[in-house]
Amino acid sequence: MTRKGIILAGGSGTRLYPITLGVSKQLLPVYDKPMIYYPLTTLMLVGIREIAVITTPQDQEQFKRVLGDGSQWGVSLTYITQPSPDGLAQAYLLAESFLGDSPSAMVLGDNIFFGAGLQTVLKEADATATGGTVFGYRVADPERYGVVDFDAAGRVRAIIEKPEVPPSQYAVTGLYFLDATAPERAKTITPSARGELEITSLLESYLHDEALSVKQMGRGFAWLDTGTHASLLDAGNFVRTLEERQGLQSGSPDEVAFEKGWISAGDLAERAKKFGKNSYGAYLSRLIG
Repeated sequence: MTRKGIILAGGSGTRLYPITLGVSKQLLPVYDKPMIYYPLTTLMLVGIREIAVITTPQDQEQFKRVLGDGSQWGVSLTYITQPSPDGLAQAYLLAESFLGDSPSAMVLGDNIFFGAGLQTVLKEADATATGGTVFGYRVADPERYGVVDFDAAGRVRAIIEKPEVPPSQYAVTGLYFLDATAPERAKTITPSARGELEITSLLESYLHDEALSVKQMGRGFAWLDTGTHASLLDAGNFVRTLEERQGLQSGSPDEVAFEKGWISAGDLAERAKKFGKNSYGAYLSRLIG
């Protein structure tokens, strides 16, 4: 069964007020592209072409203006409304009919992933037909995240949401490869003390059935969570440094679509023309050769 994608781009972005009072957090710029381009590209790297974008009711039209129906990249985008932000696991309830009997890969709309071997790691997760796969990333402040608790043999014992005393330095990133049972499992979750359907509760369901794998992202990878003013600026500076040093784009759905043969050279030329007055358009023109 072909895996489908979900980008969770809801929420009110209160931690980024006042800059998110008039625009969705996931549409803010990360250097030269909208933030949502980066998680979209992550899913496209896996080969996923059917993707649901979950947004707030008031922001959905903005997303449609920015992303369209996805055909310019050879993908199909479906828009789903999240009436209220009731936890990450809620995404699987909202997307149940979209997913049908398909496994999924969900990425949070404010998460950016980078690494030379990223596509290989994602493909390995995609190849797992049953159960779930998440990614652990070493952070300096694990108490801000869902944290992996390993036993003495290095096996996953638990995933704990925002622990006061973290059992490890490994946070679970906002990228989840789950099988087709995810919506049914999400229905069994009860809201946490803060009234949300926690993603950690859903992952614990897989862990209880010995069906959860945690892959560690090592030193060669970067995971950026752009939920605060400082981290948003850091992400923009990170992308700028990469692009100016290497002359290569990151988070470009146009480039990935062209490399995968989902769009033609002519299609890419049209996209390059659209952005002809800036360096992004010039970069796309160079890809054509």
